[in-house]
Amino acid sequence: MFLSTYENKLDKKGRVSVPASFRSHLSNLGYNGIICYPSFNNQCVEAWPQDRIEKVSNAIDSLNPFEEKKDYFATSILSESVNLQFDSEGRILLTSKLLKHAKIKNSILFVGQGKTFQIWEPTLFEKFRVKAGKKSNIYRASLKWEKQFNN
Repeated sequence: MFLSTYENKLDKKGRVSVPASFRSHLSNLGYNGIICYPSFNNQCVEAWPQDRIEKVSNAIDSLNPFEEKKDYFATSILSESVNLQFDSEGRILLTSKLLKHAKIKNSILFVGQGKTFQIWEPTLFEKFRVKAGKKSNIYRASLKWEKQFNN
């Protein structure tokens, strides 16, 4: 499982070391890399193990082949995905397109999301983290109110 948050820097060639715990988890799954694509929801990069992207691909394949949404999903996810293999030192080379999407210049934040992780520019993630904390508090408060209301 991908947990916690780690900050690393891009080297002069644009490579970054993926946290050891993330690499270990991927290795245990039988992978020596990750699949990355620009997030739809945030200004970050989504990073998934191969099996996770295969599940998405299978779900897309199960859609009606004559519906537009099948092409939309395939184009939005699969055509934008990049398979990034770890080098001998556990680094990946993020494409310029991914770096630009996430506005990453020097520092990179790896953010665990359970079965996946995200790659952020640290100041953008801090803004998102504050927003997420506020939203989750609102959500928890609404659940508490709903529970009281329904009893």
